[in-house]
Amino acid sequence: MKLPRRQFLHLAAGAAALPVVSQLGGAQTYPARPVRIIVPFAPAGTTDVAARIIAQWLSERLGQQFVVENRPGAGGNIGIETVVRAPSDGYTLLMTDPSPTIGATLYEKLNFNFIQDIAPVIDVLRSPFVIVINPAVPTKTLPEFIAYAKTNPGKVNMGSAGTGSTQHLAGELFKMMAAVNMVHVPYRGGGPALTDLIAGQVQVLFLPPAISIEHIRADRLRPLAVTSTRRFKALPEIPSVSEFVAGYEASTWFGMAPQRALPPQSSTSSTRRSMPLSLTPRSRRELRTWAARWSLARPPTSESLLLKIPRNGPR
Repeated sequence: MKLPRRQFLHLAAGAAALPVVSQLGGAQTYPARPVRIIVPFAPAGTTDVAARIIAQWLSERLGQQFVVENRPGAGGNIGIETVVRAPSDGYTLLMTDPSPTIGATLYEKLNFNFIQDIAPVIDVLRSPFVIVINPAVPTKTLPEFIAYAKTNPGKVNMGSAGTGSTQHLAGELFKMMAAVNMVHVPYRGGGPALTDLIAGQVQVLFLPPAISIEHIRADRLRPLAVTSTRRFKALPEIPSVSEFVAGYEASTWFGMAPQRALPPQSSTSSTRRSMPLSLTPRSRRELRTWAARWSLARPPTSESLLLKIPRNGPR
């Protein structure tokens, strides 16, 4: 059974939001006023779409507005700093992907320390990318695309959600392992990059299925491969990159977090223990067809992803 993207995201919202609220709202009065969810990327990307669905679900369930604010720029650092500098009261949340872990290695001087300033609450899901091209590109398969890029070095434009984004790194890894020369074109989020891909301004993107699958089914984009080691359940006819480029794999994750400096009483996790009741077995099976790994990880697991950041930046 095909699960529409919006239905999928509503299910994801129901699963992801409860532990976030339980982490923040030790007091039963939370939230007593509107809550901001900061997305450090432009509208229409995967992070933005998921945040808006979660915000709507929380607003309806808790009787207070959860308002999404987009603060794109500097590979997500502008949005992250907005959360870090906000009052430490649980009313400003961050919806993010791995950009903070990448940014720590790209920027020598940041106005925050992500590990010290942000408290990971939940690792929502893991997802591969789909390599998609504009249909005007004269290739049908990944081997054909690699051959085309090699015969046209520097003429294929590869868009991304921004310098240092997971899309960018997935593309750079592909360039290195497939020995192709493509020009990186960074955007202020996956949404603007997707718009330009459909318009033909760039030729290729590495996109999560959540924002690419509808365009693939409508023939607005041509899929070449998925970046997981095995084929993706929602697109079983699409091969994996590793079938042609040995050893290649790339994926991303999404999560929510407040500032670390919250009052100790707001750290309760009682709702997390009841989390399995929020999704039926059928819903879990459907979600797995969209996400390579439906995580709902506890904070130590989420935080372990961040602790891999090199402490002293690039050398």
